[in-house]
Amino acid sequence: MKDGKNPDPNTIHPIAGYENEIYVKPTLTNPNIIVGDFTYIADREFESHVTHLYDWNGDHLIIGKFCQIASGVEFVMNGANHQMNAVTTFPFYTFEGWDMKPPEREDLPLKGDTVIGNDVWVSQNATILPGVHIGDGAIIGANATVTSDIPPYTVAAGNPARQIRTRFDDELIDLLERFKWWDKPIEEINALIPILTSGDVEMMRMEIRTRM
Repeated sequence: MKDGKNPDPNTIHPIAGYENEIYVKPTLTNPNIIVGDFTYIADREFESHVTHLYDWNGDHLIIGKFCQIASGVEFVMNGANHQMNAVTTFPFYTFEGWDMKPPEREDLPLKGDTVIGNDVWVSQNATILPGVHIGDGAIIGANATVTSDIPPYTVAAGNPARQIRTRFDDELIDLLERFKWWDKPIEEINALIPILTSGDVEMMRMEIRTRM
């Protein structure tokens, strides 16, 4: 408990007197966007950062818990894709006066749901393209364009985003993936903060092992 308050995933403004950082989940209106507890964005709202999300495509944006989304981040969904297996990519069917029926779903490059794991940091002005899966604990660099999947606890940057390095060794990544600290009760997470925020990797490894 800090300042006499417990963490509340259903509050919109988790920093008193500051409106440019919000918890996303309690602000959502689109049922095709699913966001976990305590994920925040450095903005006054979230849904304008999700573009081309149309019901008829059937795709979803799914983001886990405790993610950190910087300002200017954009999630581009499948509705942005044009037909690519024909001579022209021009979408005649979307405009008045043109004699074209909508293409069949199999003729569109639909890539499925976009899925962001837990405790993912997406840096300023990054763009996440349709169907991408980003694993737990990943870090996406500023201005990156993520066109393909990023494994858990991996740092990726660039356009297109490339894997720069893993944050930890394979054993510790496996421990963290099985430990799933983000799914634990608030009281337990509060008690884990000294471990989760320590730069002593070996201490963290040992402490997590004892709690498995």
